[in-house]
Formats: sequence, structure tokens, C-alpha cells
Amino acid sequence: MCPWPKHAPTYARMIRADHARRMLRMHAERLAQTATDATLPNPAATTLAQADTLGRFLENLSGQFAPHPGSLPRTVVPEAPPRDSSEEALDEERLLLATATAHPAELKDMRWLMPEDFALPLHASLWQCLTSLVHRGDPVDPVTVLWEAQHRGLLADGLTPSDLMALVSMPVGSPEYWGEKVLQRALLARAHAVATRITAYTEDPANTPHQLITGSRRALADLTALHTRWQRTTATTPPTAARTPRTPAVTRAGPPPRTAAPAARAATR
Repeated sequence: MCPWPKHAPTYARMIRADHARRMLRMHAERLAQTATDATLPNPAATTLAQADTLGRFLENLSGQFAPHPGSLPRTVVPEAPPRDSSEEALDEERLLLATATAHPAELKDMRWLMPEDFALPLHASLWQCLTSLVHRGDPVDPVTVLWEAQHRGLLADGLTPSDLMALVSMPVGSPEYWGEKVLQRALLARAHAVATRITAYTEDPANTPHQLITGSRRALADLTALHTRWQRTTATTPPTAARTPRTPAVTRAGPPPRTAAPAARAATR
């Protein structure tokens, strides 16, 4: 029984707001679970589909609650979950750098891959070395990559010229294949971070429904740009069957551990 019948419309709005908060949290949790599910046969497509579902839910929700000033959440956003720095992930990045050094002409069609997509900062910097050489029209080989890396101050924290030369001297397959692997991991990591951020918004009772909607849309927009780049690469790269598949037995030499990325293990394995 309603204690104050005259207040029933307000109570109804409170109930709808609480329901919207619970549903938004459910969608965010599903996105996080999907992005971290290693058993999915096509994790990127499944994760993006879940993100689209979340986006549609926010679109429908926006018509149910009137906007008001100060619509951004003031919730302290948690740090993004750590990137996957497993040996498999780092190995894919090393193989990309080596094959890109061996086939630099293919980098002109790989503008969909950005330095921030790499899990290891050193690998991101080496990718910038490669793309800079290609952009300037300079020859690309392990020696010129080493020269560019020296100019960028990358030979520090125990990284020697021989370490770097070994890293970019053992190509396997094609740059596009490994680039797609790196981009997929970046996409899944971004989706997980977005889901974590939206969940934090829903757990803050100070946020109004419109603040939840606005903040969640802003968070989801961080995934949209990466989604666009993923669509670009899957539309331009050759079919998987035509590319060199990943061989589990492949091992790659990597540089010694660096303070910026402790997950990168020593070269001799």
C-alpha cells in the first residue's frame, strides 16, 4: 500500500530509476564478462555485439528521463584493468614488429593500428620507429630500426643493440595477421575498461539516471573509435585462411626486462 497516495507518481519515478540503474549494471557486467571470456570463438565480434546492445539500451533509456544541468557523473573512475601482458600477447607483438621490418611496404595499409594498441610500451615505441621510417621513405631493415630507436632514446634500462636487432630479425607470417591480433587484444581491453567504468557509475547512488546515461555514453564512445578501426582492418585484411596461421611452437626472443613493463621476460627462453 502506498503510504502517501498523492506521492505515487514520484514513487513510480524512483522505482523506474532504480530499475534503470540495475539494468545498466547488468549490461555493463555482461560486456565485461564477454570481453574477458577466452573461450569465445570470435571474441571481438561477440564483444562488439554486446557493446551495441548496451548502446541501444542507453538510447532507449534516454527517452525515459529528462535531461538536466550538471549531467556528468562525479564518480571517481577506477583505473582501467591491466592489459594482457602474457607471453603469448607479447609474442604476437614481437612477431608483428619483426614481420613489419621484413615487409615494410605493407605498413602503408595498416594505419588502423596505433601505438596505444600495444600492451608493452617498448613495442609501441618500436612501432612508431617503423611507421616513421616508412612515412619518410627511408629504407627499413633491422639496422635502420636500431638507428631510429637510438635517436628516440629507446636503448636504456638494459636494452642492448643486439637485443633490439634480434627482436626485429625473425619474421613469421604477415604484418596484417599479427597486427589484427594486437588490435583485437586492444579492443577487448578497451571494452573491459569501459564496462568497469560504467559499473562504477551505477554503484554510485549519487548519480541520477540522466548522469548514468550521459556518463555511460561518454564511456562507450571510447570504444567506438577502436570499433571503427577494427572494422577497417577486418574489411581490408585477407581472409584468415590465406594468412600464415599462428604456430603454438613458435618462440621469439625478446629484450631483457624493463622497468616500464616488467612482464617482458628475458630474451633466452
